[in-house]
Amino acid sequence: MAANRFSTGSDGGHGHGEPPLEGKALLDRARSLSNRPEDQIARACGYVGPSGRILKKSFYRALVAAKGYVLPSALHGGGAAAKGRQAVFRTRVHGNGNLLIGQAYTRRMGLEPGQEFRIELHKETGSIWLLPIGTPNGSEDSLD
Repeated sequence: MAANRFSTGSDGGHGHGEPPLEGKALLDRARSLSNRPEDQIARACGYVGPSGRILKKSFYRALVAAKGYVLPSALHGGGAAAKGRQAVFRTRVHGNGNLLIGQAYTRRMGLEPGQEFRIELHKETGSIWLLPIGTPNGSEDSLD
């Protein structure tokens, strides 16, 4: 019978349901398995999520911390990682020529699905203005 893909079996693995190794125990286990692939080392040290996915980032962070380095994100209560994805107020023109403004920005501006805008280009400043249609500054009458 084939072994479960995520079982720790004969590789000296870390049991399911136990917290992942940290500190000296993590360094010792990782060192003893240093001839194995990284995924196997992380799995054997307990860095496997509930779905069976290997938690590489957590594993690497724990290794760095076990070596005595303090990461900037650890100093500030998790930093950006604890907040999730943040709007960076940057975009780029896609290969098909489209320019995408994401939901984080439209939500922040209070825009609703179905709203229409007139696009005004300002070459001298390199800016794009979105003027709501039906308002004094963005009415259909002001189209060139």
